[in-house]
Amino acid sequence: MVSQPAPVRPPKPLFSNVSPAVPSPCISLCRLDEQKVCLGCFRHVEDIREWRSADDARRRVICTEAEQRRARA
Repeated sequence: MVSQPAPVRPPKPLFSNVSPAVPSPCISLCRLDEQKVCLGCFRHVEDIREWRSADDARRRVICTEAEQRRARA
């Protein structure tokens, strides 16, 4: 029996992970608290997952929300 190769998925369109306009807030201290917020950059885990595909406007929103979490911490 010949097995079929796995179907090839088209690549997701990704923006650059390194944007000159909006640098990543990651400080390589990656630990999540009980609310799934990183204790290093204060982004929620879903924001971290979204970062690579987010445009600059969305990245600015993510950074603003992270900064607000940092201020409350």
